Amino acid sequence: MTYIAAMPRYITVTSLLNKTKKRDPWFLDDYTINPYSGCAFNCLYCYIRGSKYGINMAEKLSVKENALAILRRQLAARACKHQQGFVVLSSVTDAYIPLEEKEQLTRGILELLLEYQFPVHIITKSPLVLRDLDLLHRINENAILPPDMSEYRHKVFITFSFSTIDPVIGKQFEPGVPAPAIRLSAMQTCASAGFMTGVSLMPLLPFITDVPEQLARMYAAFHQHGARYAFPASITLWGEGAADSKQLVLQAVQQYYPQHIANYQRLFAQQTGVPAAYNAALQAAAAAEAARFGLPPHITFE
Repeated sequence: MTYIAAMPRYITVTSLLNKTKKRDPWFLDDYTINPYSGCAFNCLYCYIRGSKYGINMAEKLSVKENALAILRRQLAARACKHQQGFVVLSSVTDAYIPLEEKEQLTRGILELLLEYQFPVHIITKSPLVLRDLDLLHRINENAILPPDMSEYRHKVFITFSFSTIDPVIGKQFEPGVPAPAIRLSAMQTCASAGFMTGVSLMPLLPFITDVPEQLARMYAAFHQHGARYAFPASITLWGEGAADSKQLVLQAVQQYYPQHIANYQRLFAQQTGVPAAYNAALQAAAAAEAARFGLPPHITFE
């Protein structure tokens, strides 16, 4: 399968800042922003697979060209009511897809978050976030925390997303993503710069990246590269169509790990997620590794 990023579309939107109904315990999101739609990273397991984005989400890239004007109005309205809260970049499409290098829409969003004093949580698979550390330092100094998070010292969280640190497995399941070693290096840079930095360890791939030896390698690497937390979670697979994550992942497992295809078919025959007993065993194994390296499954107050 060949992945070629097509020219993006430019679209207009009526809203950019989305208020969450409930703050997620992992991501601590009060708001979410997605500067782009579609994605050039083409992870087979992406939870939006099976939607309009199709098999190659890079062909559906869209730039929200009026995003900054819309966002300024929305942030100003919230700020005047003292409703600053953590903004997650991003909940659907990575804010640092390659297109950002040219468009700089995410950088413009960070400038507005700084102006209106909103804290931010960036979740990314890209080292391009390093370009914006200057703005993130200023946000960390000047943002206003929500009242019920006043005990937190940091106002910027930078979370790097991994499903593996093995470059071969990475190419098989997330072909457009920067190599794991590049992400580890970027995380270390963020940690050395004083940011609260950690890992979204999801989705772990059953029988491939969630096995004890893989977990041990990953947690050791995360600790070595400055992570302060790691959120482990297994995979969710959707749909029966050719463009759906379930079919794409099963095809990859059949191609690269045929010894595990029967296990996958059994796990996902009747449900989208792994069975409760399997998940409990995974969480216990991850917790044991986390304890060895002092990596809690949540962002800490410090």
